[in-house]
Amino acid sequence: MKTKANTETNTDTGLTIRRSGERGHVDHGWLDSRFTFSFADYYDPAHMGFRSLRVINDDRVAPGGGFPTHPHRDMEIFSYILEGSLAHQDSMGNARTLTPGQIQLMSAGSGVTHSEFNPSASETAHLLQIWILPRQRGLTPRYTEWTPTPEQEAASKVLVVSPDGRDSSATIAQDADIYRLKLQPGETVTHALSPGRGLWLHLIRGEAELNGAGIFPGDAASSERAADYTVTAGSEPVEALLFDLGA
Repeated sequence: MKTKANTETNTDTGLTIRRSGERGHVDHGWLDSRFTFSFADYYDPAHMGFRSLRVINDDRVAPGGGFPTHPHRDMEIFSYILEGSLAHQDSMGNARTLTPGQIQLMSAGSGVTHSEFNPSASETAHLLQIWILPRQRGLTPRYTEWTPTPEQEAASKVLVVSPDGRDSSATIAQDADIYRLKLQPGETVTHALSPGRGLWLHLIRGEAELNGAGIFPGDAASSERAADYTVTAGSEPVEALLFDLGA
């Protein structure tokens, strides 16, 4: 996998690139994880979050491994399944096994407990775990999912999480629109960032250009400049999450 070493900011475009190799890393045997922002014992004062976005953990969970029942509160937590499967149970009565392409979103609100396990005896589970601050504290806990239709699975840009659940997206208690991008080689998609909002792009697979800047798997790009942002896939298929965030 290609990568570059250092965070780069382009004053002409307003883009800041955080390279994959800069992320925190932990390997517990059952869990191999890379942290975009400060998390657990990884502390980086320059990367504590972006607007309401607080966690992007790139997790690989070994067969049979997982997170036993533990509590959360006042956080919007969602997982995007990339490979394998993830078995979820929570104190709201939800028990689900999620597969690649699905998103589960749990609004922890006033308090919830849950567990997440890889139910496979042979296959590693690969997922992104993402935490976003809610618009207010003490909300009623809630669980929602997003499963792509065949049309959405093939779409180059599709809304997967939003504050109002529009277009069949999962619902989040924050001013955050989150899109999944899937591009074929050479394909292009554009996102218009409105004034007062912030953009964060996390590249999952493939190599791409964002407004001319080269990005590679695990890289992230951010900007708070209102403009059109164009993602162009390189010679391989590209997958990414694009966050359009309010204050």
